[in-house]
Amino acid sequence: MAGSDARPVSWRLPSGVHEAVRPGCALLRLETTESREGVLDGAWWPRSRDIGAELPALLSALTGHLGPVRRVGLDAGAWEGLPTRIVVDDRVVHIDSFPVGDDTVLITRGDQDLFSLLVVPPDATPEAARAAMAQAVRADNLSQAEQILIDTRSAQAPPDR
Repeated sequence: MAGSDARPVSWRLPSGVHEAVRPGCALLRLETTESREGVLDGAWWPRSRDIGAELPALLSALTGHLGPVRRVGLDAGAWEGLPTRIVVDDRVVHIDSFPVGDDTVLITRGDQDLFSLLVVPPDATPEAARAAMAQAVRADNLSQAEQILIDTRSAQAPPDR
């Protein structure tokens, strides 16, 4: 995981970071100052659409960098078994379902402290996931999550027949 809770991280991540991207990992550019410029704060590549299996690890990792997470906003149609709350590290995290699109997860730490993460589809190829995640964490990224996924779709796994 890349990121810092005090200052922005350059979009030039250390060598080897992108090669380590695999299902179940998150790549973050955490900037908690008011000068946040990029559209997204990071990216997450879950292994499946089972939110109960996927979300605890993401929230534990985020808590380590951000402190306690209060809420998570997800698209209910994109996830299986979406609860209204989950306990992570002995803290209750409320889960809100919004029509935010299955390509975004919204993380709320405080009243006005919102982080937006691109969600890479679980069936994406490693090449597509790396490309999408690298774009999402660029400090100068101005593309929305949906556009990033469209731009990197050519490297995704073909649909099952």
